[in-house]
Amino acid sequence: MAYSHPDDPGRRFYGAVTVSDRGQIVIPAEARRDLGIAVGDKLLVFGDLEFGLAFGKADQVLARVPGLARLLGGAPNSDE
Repeated sequence: MAYSHPDDPGRRFYGAVTVSDRGQIVIPAEARRDLGIAVGDKLLVFGDLEFGLAFGKADQVLARVPGLARLLGGAPNSDE
């Protein structure tokens, strides 16, 4: 069960995940359902050395941030 922020129900905490020996995580099913993440979707991974990681669906992020695809060198498709 996700926990919503008291002042912004659109912000939620979905729990904790464990990184596998291959560097993989499993996104909780409720988060995938709420955010419309499906098998094969590309996610952009953003990092902040102080606050950690954030993920966003590539198509949604690129649609909201004009010019980002150009800065990233085209459509993101790295699976590394």
